[in-house]
Amino acid sequence: MPTGCLYAEGVISVSPTGTQIALQLGDVTAQIAQVGASLRSLRIGSVDLVPPYPEDSPTPSCSGVVLAPWPNRVRDGRWDDAGTVRQLAITEPKLGNASHGLLRFTAYEVAQTETAAVLRATIVPQTGYPYLIETAVTYTLTADGIDVVHTLTNRSTGPAPVALGTHPFVTIGDVDPHDLVLRIPAETAIETDERMLPTGTRPADATLREGARLGDVSLDTGFADLTRDADGIVRHSLTAPDGRQVTLWQGEGFDYVQVYTTPAYPGQSLAVAIEPMTAPADALNSGLGIRRLDPDETWTLHWGITLS
Repeated sequence: MPTGCLYAEGVISVSPTGTQIALQLGDVTAQIAQVGASLRSLRIGSVDLVPPYPEDSPTPSCSGVVLAPWPNRVRDGRWDDAGTVRQLAITEPKLGNASHGLLRFTAYEVAQTETAAVLRATIVPQTGYPYLIETAVTYTLTADGIDVVHTLTNRSTGPAPVALGTHPFVTIGDVDPHDLVLRIPAETAIETDERMLPTGTRPADATLREGARLGDVSLDTGFADLTRDADGIVRHSLTAPDGRQVTLWQGEGFDYVQVYTTPAYPGQSLAVAIEPMTAPADALNSGLGIRRLDPDETWTLHWGITLS
């Protein structure tokens, strides 16, 4: 069993993803996995907004996992840190990359109430990343979904480069996912090579901005130049034929999004991840979206999911 497990009200089981933290607010329920601090499920009444997966299986397709201190990939695991070449461990051997940060398989420390959970983990100095970063993620249920707040605090003696992403899958569980309409308000798509590393950009498909049937698209694509509403929030959505809509929103600092569709998610004929990110793939080399935190500086980021 992963270390750091807590036995408290709301804990429902132990699995390959650690202790499962159960939250409830009226008919809104969620499960948070200790390993990766991942949003494992979200349901309103009998309708899943985040597709669940078997408790006895590892996290599929990085579902719900927090990605820090970088999301996506680093080419060859090698990056230039202000003139010093760093070599990260290769965690995606098939493509030869370092993938999805350093906390994906970490068992977080957990504290919770009935309606909220705080998960904390520290990135310690290690091969290819000589910085000490305290991280936390707070999941809070709302009447129509869930709010999520991330913090990263630099405890190093000098400035530390950081980025963050998260990997939630979303759905409207009582509808054939092929018939859901996906909307991504982005002006720019990031082109990639066979190793899923950036090679350039192109205009994003206008049909995605207007809304495309999920069954008609196949995506593993990063997007930039996101359109923010008047309140500064970016809103992506899945809409059912009956008009119900799941919205995944991302706040200031989340300037990129990765959208990934797959027919291989457990129990789903088709699944889609909408992944808020502060930086795109290979950002430790390009510098895009990377923030250098001063010692003891904290960066706070917000996103969430709602049903309307």
